[in-house]
Amino acid sequence: PNPRNAAAGSLRQIDPKMTAQRKLNIFIYGAALNTELMKSGIDNQFSLLSYLKNIGLRINPNIGKAVGFEQIKNFIESWENKRHDLPYETDGIVIKVSSFVYQQRLGQTSKNPRWAAAYKYPPEQQVTRVLDITVNVGRTGTLTPVAVLEPVKISGSTVSHATLHNEDELGRKDVRIGDWVVVHKAGEIIPEIVKSIKERRTGKEKQFKMPDKCPVCGSDVIRPEGEVAVRCASFACPAQQFERIVHFASKGAMDIDGLGSAIIEKLLDKKLIKDAADIYYLKYDDIFGLENFKEKSTANLLNAIEASKKRPLSRLLYAMGIRFVGSHIADVLSSNYKSLDEIMGAPFEELSSIFEVGPRIAESIVRFFRQQQNLKIIEKLRAAGVNFQSEVKKIEGKPEFERKTFVLTGKLQSFSRDQARQLIEKFGGRVSSSVSRSTDVVVVGEEPGSKLDSARKFGIKTIDEEEFKKLPG
Repeated sequence: PNPRNAAAGSLRQIDPKMTAQRKLNIFIYGAALNTELMKSGIDNQFSLLSYLKNIGLRINPNIGKAVGFEQIKNFIESWENKRHDLPYETDGIVIKVSSFVYQQRLGQTSKNPRWAAAYKYPPEQQVTRVLDITVNVGRTGTLTPVAVLEPVKISGSTVSHATLHNEDELGRKDVRIGDWVVVHKAGEIIPEIVKSIKERRTGKEKQFKMPDKCPVCGSDVIRPEGEVAVRCASFACPAQQFERIVHFASKGAMDIDGLGSAIIEKLLDKKLIKDAADIYYLKYDDIFGLENFKEKSTANLLNAIEASKKRPLSRLLYAMGIRFVGSHIADVLSSNYKSLDEIMGAPFEELSSIFEVGPRIAESIVRFFRQQQNLKIIEKLRAAGVNFQSEVKKIEGKPEFERKTFVLTGKLQSFSRDQARQLIEKFGGRVSSSVSRSTDVVVVGEEPGSKLDSARKFGIKTIDEEEFKKLPG
């Protein structure tokens, strides 16, 4: 298994004795700074690590000190091959400014410290064979071809499957059953076929053709004009039902703690649920009878289901799985309407005029709320007491912000990044993480980065923090 997943699963064990048996270990690389540490002379990365080691914590011995870029480069290159001999997997090197004084001066962005950077080694590649090509069906009915591989170890875990994405990608890479292929993990996470090794073909390889019937329910499949995805046309497809319920309960949606895919599969198998709304009608005896569920775990799951009824409307909209409506568009919709009923009754013209929604998403929303099977689920959710009201006030549109795309660069003194984003969105604008020709305004704080150069290159309006503070009026 993936070491990260194995460690996370071990720490979540209910029985601490089970966790102890897993023999987890850890390297300590840092600690929260405080005045007492600084006063005692611990003022840089090396003195901190020495202190942590002296009090009995495990420190990685393979650290180094570099002065200048050339020494950093040499250190990285020296470990490119040696890292494979370590008793654990590693995919890169972290470079830190050692002085804590300089670390504090450099500060950090909303996500990362400015005083540290990670160098990732090129992803490990292995050669293996395609034993078969199968098709998975997702929650929106998308048919995804998946290569079944002769198991091979890559970056710390055994890989036996790799996505081929869609029919066009399958054709472009010309992957066939029986092919020898080069495989890596995209971003060190997702197994992916880089290419097939055509010179190793024997003539016995078989080309794969996407099915014209759903492999799960046998319904016709369609490929909408202008799209690469092939879809199952049946809403009642069991594979889609399963994936829709998994999505509904997931952390980013209704966040029902303890209701994972394995439990959902058991509930479906026992016909205790047919759709996401049925989750709210589960009784104690329904859950207690499932494998590994005792009194406490049953009560915990029922409490988690009850707590999810109070999630914000934006979470419910995302959980419904409306095509093209991700978490951000769900936020936009719940900011523009007071309730789910208002959204359900909104005409296409009104929805499509909302900033960031547009015709394609509006059409998908209208179509979703016209389908009887969706309306039945919504009424069951209403009867169960799930929140349909928006807590967010309607956007107070201001011409300085409305329908404009902002980019933030540098450190703002009066706002955190999140506060600035909330202000922009409150008045009808949106925040992008990168500068493009469609950017309207770049807000420039102290020590701006390359985004300011991009703004000048494209001739985009730039304002400083004082000008930004005056915009709301």
